[in-house]
Amino acid sequence: MTLRYIYGQDETVARFVAQMIPHVDRGFPKCETIGVVDANNRLIAGVVYYYENKRNGTIEVATAALPNTVWFTRETLKRMAEFAFVRCRCQMAILRVRAEDERLLRQLARFGCMFVTVPRLYGRDSDGVMCLLTAEAYAEHPAVRRDDYREAA
Repeated sequence: MTLRYIYGQDETVARFVAQMIPHVDRGFPKCETIGVVDANNRLIAGVVYYYENKRNGTIEVATAALPNTVWFTRETLKRMAEFAFVRCRCQMAILRVRAEDERLLRQLARFGCMFVTVPRLYGRDSDGVMCLLTAEAYAEHPAVRRDDYREAA
């Protein structure tokens, strides 16, 4: 599997992600993105960074992918973390996930996310989970080279 990562295509990637997330009805505010492209040069997933709070050192992250595609790899997670923790110098990334998306929640748990369940975050019948990943928690993961994230933590 060969994935390629694209930067600087913020409008295209943000629109792609917004179209795939039902609760993002107005798109994203000012944002930066990473696009994930497959071997056929097809955009299969996107990561959107928005609502960066420089004073608090937090950034919100939204992701979406085409169904039945493999995109959430170690390399993808590494690039996601580098963007938030190294490039933006944030101390915490915040992802909102539907409570029923157990697969993604399991993946995020393996990388050290803390979870806060928010009843009705996605409507009367759909709870959400705020997934919080600190720079320190990510840097402590065994798959992460300590030198890569020493500055972030």
